[in-house]
Amino acid sequence: MALRPRISQGRFLCTQISNHNHRHSNHRRRWPIKQVTKSNFSEALAQIKTHINDSDFIAVSLQKTGSYSSPWHRVLPVDTPETAYFKAKYAAGRFQVLQFAVCPFSVRDSKVIAHPYNFHLFPRDELKIGMPSYSFSCQSSYLTSMAREGFDFNACIYDGISYLSRSQESALKDRIGNLVPSKCVEQSSSGLSVADAIFVGRIKARIKHWTTAIKDTGPKNEDVLIKSLRKLILGSEQHGSRPCLGIDVCSERQVQLVVEMLRDFSDDLVPLLIPAKGGGTQAVRVVLTSSKEDRESFVRELQNLEEEQNKRVRGFREVIDLISASQKPVVSHNSLNDFSFIYSNFISSLPSSMDEFRSSLHLVFPHILDVSYLMKEIGPLKKVTNLLNEIGPLKKVTNLPAAISVLKTRFFAPIDMDISHQADGHEGKIHGHKVLRISELFAKLCSILKISTGTLKDDDSHLPSVLEGYVNTFTPHATNSEDPVDEDVSVWTDNPRKVNYKDLVFLWGFRGGMSAKMLNKFLRDSHHEVFSEDFDVRLLDRSCAVVVFWKSGSSETFLEAMDSGGNSCESLREMISEGLRAADYQIYSKACRLGLWEADLADSLENAMADSDSNSEARSTDPLEICWNGDLMIYLDDL
Repeated sequence: MALRPRISQGRFLCTQISNHNHRHSNHRRRWPIKQVTKSNFSEALAQIKTHINDSDFIAVSLQKTGSYSSPWHRVLPVDTPETAYFKAKYAAGRFQVLQFAVCPFSVRDSKVIAHPYNFHLFPRDELKIGMPSYSFSCQSSYLTSMAREGFDFNACIYDGISYLSRSQESALKDRIGNLVPSKCVEQSSSGLSVADAIFVGRIKARIKHWTTAIKDTGPKNEDVLIKSLRKLILGSEQHGSRPCLGIDVCSERQVQLVVEMLRDFSDDLVPLLIPAKGGGTQAVRVVLTSSKEDRESFVRELQNLEEEQNKRVRGFREVIDLISASQKPVVSHNSLNDFSFIYSNFISSLPSSMDEFRSSLHLVFPHILDVSYLMKEIGPLKKVTNLLNEIGPLKKVTNLPAAISVLKTRFFAPIDMDISHQADGHEGKIHGHKVLRISELFAKLCSILKISTGTLKDDDSHLPSVLEGYVNTFTPHATNSEDPVDEDVSVWTDNPRKVNYKDLVFLWGFRGGMSAKMLNKFLRDSHHEVFSEDFDVRLLDRSCAVVVFWKSGSSETFLEAMDSGGNSCESLREMISEGLRAADYQIYSKACRLGLWEADLADSLENAMADSDSNSEARSTDPLEICWNGDLMIYLDDL
């Protein structure tokens, strides 16, 4: 079922130009992208680490199994940042990332020096412990688009790189544990109680007796049974080739006491903490080394073992950690949607509000730049250059190739792409090319907007002041749609009108097949007092419409008329009797906040109105106004 905004003649012209250029660019430019799977991940990880350190920016692009389940689940012009976040959070919880393209790049004059990688991902239980257990939805149009590009689903499943988020890794360590060196335990500043002294004395005597017996190499003509009984009595075991002794503990306080006692007791003993399955520490394993050199060798073995296991557990998240640690600006084309997926998959569960999400995300990625927001900033240039009529098609650009094509047509900002990789095998395929288009578009926009992209200092985590005004802007109306055929989301919208969310009314329960024009006419005839002023009507899906009142107070008057049963108007009263319903913006916001993601918006609004839990009415920090753009709305005739 195709969902599309209204198309004007200007849009059609722009689309034809972009398609023409795109067809030719496919033959001209087969950019080599480093395709990375599980088999060559270690090699690529070392390479991308160097490229991240040497570059000024990092572009990212995600290929997912879907974006929205129903038309109204998309980010719409009626969405405030908070409701847009709830929708992005819902999508991140349903769909899965199968490709993650990363391109460290720098801009030198009119040249982009790029190092593109396309990582093929698939979540899997590498350690065979049942964690994590993944399930996700797939949108058929997305899978079809990937198949047309030659995506190998078998290779993805069997050779895709797995990963765990930071919170999952922490939970995993609590569950299965690692052998933790004793240096992780801080020394206690408090004195010993009587119980502590008795416990330490008993353990110290046991260890002393054990080490004496192990080090006693005198001739003993004992048979195998006697030796086995001696080991059993002493509680001695083997950790690899070294003898060890297990000491059960009942609390973290006892762990601390054992470790502190061993530090003073002998340099030959290395304590390891054995975590319990439910968290905490189950026992302290004391390993006896033969010398200072043997002790240092053993500690190195433990560190290497732990690092190797951590790499297996983290998988692709090693790349995310490298990007985060670099503190370099990250460039995206749909920051709200993309970083909701990134946070959910590689950091932790998504926070409950937009403000918390912003704050938490800022700790991981302090500088996020969105080309869709930069594209909007070209608006003022239209007045400066007096090209209002000629540049009109810019307002209809809906994908990256089209954006680049139109910018080339309207502005002189030549950008050369210098790709570090050489095409090898399947690396000339289309997989991951979007990340290079983002890099190219970013450089072109910076050139047009006169934004300096000079070399960033390694010791300076701050952006040049000219870029500070463009970072961390999650504008919902800039991420209106996501069409796998067009490859991208909207990067331009018409100049929106400001409207207070209190002036919006949601309508549902009207007659089936009624278009926005018919509903507009009915409303105008139903209540002359309210609808004599300017208002707008758009359909959000088949079941629900939104009415925008441009005169303040009209929405309250209309809702009062609906609550009274339409006594003042016979046609309105008839429609109410047939099932017409109305609600203000708070009900819509509540439906999004509570996660009432029914297929039809009307059902979600009904459920939100039926929910009487006052605790669910969390306070919102959303602005009082939204940016209304009627040109982006869905029309019933287009469904």
